[in-house]
Amino acid sequence: MTEHSHLSDMELRVRSLESLLTDKGLVDPAALDAIVDTYENKVGPRNGARVVARAWVDGDYKQWLLRDATAAINSLGYVSTQGADIVVLENTDAVHNLTVCTLCSCYPWAVLGLPPAWYKSFPYRARAVKDPRGVLAEFGQILDDDVEVRVWDSTAEVRYLVLPQRPAGTDGLNEDELAGLVTRNSMIGTERLAGD
Repeated sequence: MTEHSHLSDMELRVRSLESLLTDKGLVDPAALDAIVDTYENKVGPRNGARVVARAWVDGDYKQWLLRDATAAINSLGYVSTQGADIVVLENTDAVHNLTVCTLCSCYPWAVLGLPPAWYKSFPYRARAVKDPRGVLAEFGQILDDDVEVRVWDSTAEVRYLVLPQRPAGTDGLNEDELAGLVTRNSMIGTERLAGD
């Protein structure tokens, strides 16, 4: 068994390409490591989860987030380099929000990290608008008929982040523990949190 036998075909291709580009002097391995570190540790869903958890425990912050999400998120140090404003959409008992980018894959990287492959796929982009309840059902989310589903189409100028409802029974949890409950998909709108 080789050391790479546990890697998928895609992972093997990426490693081969990286090795070839490095050997030819076209890519600096340190630069690649810095990029990977940025997306693994400095941007990503854990940042969005911290934004959501802060909104759950701090009513003033929540109101600021709903009023001017870009400034509220920047105040936590999660500054977007994309030049797009972020708008936060609050899920309630009566309204469930779902985000999509029908043209490409506009996405709030600073708080959600890299977009998942399904978010960029044509079937998701097309069906999220035409049949949002069907898409949600495919993610295991069956909403009551009286819940309004709102679909928000991201653009180069505006990106969306869903503020999921705080799950029931979490009153005793601190902000860090609450952040651990938040998922990337819940901030896209394809998942409701337990008790949500």
